[in-house]
Amino acid sequence: MADASEKISQLKIDRTTPVANRRSWLLPAAVLAIVGVAFGAWLFFGMGSATAFVETDIARKPPSVTVANSVLDASGYVVARRQATVSSKVTGKVVEVFVEEGMHVEKGQVVAKLDDTTQRAQLSLAMAQAEVSRATLDEIEAQLRISRLERDRLRDLAGRNLTSKSSLDTAEAFYDQLAARLETGRENVKVSERNIDLAVDSLSNMTIRAPFAGTVVSKNAQPGEMISPVSAGGGFTRTGICTIIDTDSLEIEVDVNEAYIQRVKAGQRVSATLDAYSNWRIPAEVIAIVPTADRQKATVKVRIGFLERDERVLRDMGVKVAFLGAGMPTENSREIRGVLIMREALRSDAGGDFVWLVRDDTLERRPVEIGGQRDRAQVLVVNGLNPGDTIVRSSDAPLLAGQSIKTN
Repeated sequence: MADASEKISQLKIDRTTPVANRRSWLLPAAVLAIVGVAFGAWLFFGMGSATAFVETDIARKPPSVTVANSVLDASGYVVARRQATVSSKVTGKVVEVFVEEGMHVEKGQVVAKLDDTTQRAQLSLAMAQAEVSRATLDEIEAQLRISRLERDRLRDLAGRNLTSKSSLDTAEAFYDQLAARLETGRENVKVSERNIDLAVDSLSNMTIRAPFAGTVVSKNAQPGEMISPVSAGGGFTRTGICTIIDTDSLEIEVDVNEAYIQRVKAGQRVSATLDAYSNWRIPAEVIAIVPTADRQKATVKVRIGFLERDERVLRDMGVKVAFLGAGMPTENSREIRGVLIMREALRSDAGGDFVWLVRDDTLERRPVEIGGQRDRAQVLVVNGLNPGDTIVRSSDAPLLAGQSIKTN
């Protein structure tokens, strides 16, 4: 028992030994926390203020009021509403071609001739057959006159009982027979004349004429080549002599995204710009919206007519159009307000629309006011920017105000 009591006493806490300071670990922990906060702040602000690589753009003055205030932009091509590849009705060999590219032709003007030797022979044969038919008809008419005299004489004799009844009947029957042959001969003459008409038409088909007045844009056949209204197989038979377009029928065809087709209406004014003449703006208007959509491209075709004709407008030229809103001001009605920027440069958040303005290779957040449509390739900024301002179009990382930048 004594040993047990002694062991139990050894388990007691020795109150005479000084107690260590339990709060001594708080100081290192506070130091670590401060270091962590500082490191996080360095990551957030220090890394954020590191130089960023960006792509910049320039805010530009709109070239015209119409471009600045259009409700929709699109691109398309100049097409000829009235055009034709001139060919022949029959297969034949080309003898002469009278046109060249760029030549103006009038309606009915001869553009080419085919070999007509066979057709001329057929016409001569038809005319000869017609002459035979007319000669046969003259012979029948002469026989009919003789038969009429014989019939009348026998009728007189029969009335005086000086001839038999059978003789009169024979004369009557022969007269009727010749009368019938006369009608047949007349019909044969008509058939011969129709054959002449067919031969003349066949011969005229060997002369190819322009169907309407226009300009030749391509010459497809040369003398000595075979031409046919249908493809005969292989590459040795042409299907047309030349292609003619009516320059007065030139118009513009554009494909408008079906999501924006509600902005286009028949009769709407349009400003057109040819790719070949970027500073020339041509007044135009919407002729019609083709009432069908292309399911593959999700577009609707729109026809646009020129309000001014000019020889510089050529078929298949590329053209950009700006659909104008109602009450659109004219070019000289007022000064153009605002600048155009690329849509990628415009940014928005809870504070509104803004852009990153570049000043001395550092960023400045600049609030802006947008005018017109936001979904165009170029957006009109009516307040907040001046022409010539450099703005950020794209960047490789999030941007902060005051951050230094470098351009890619």
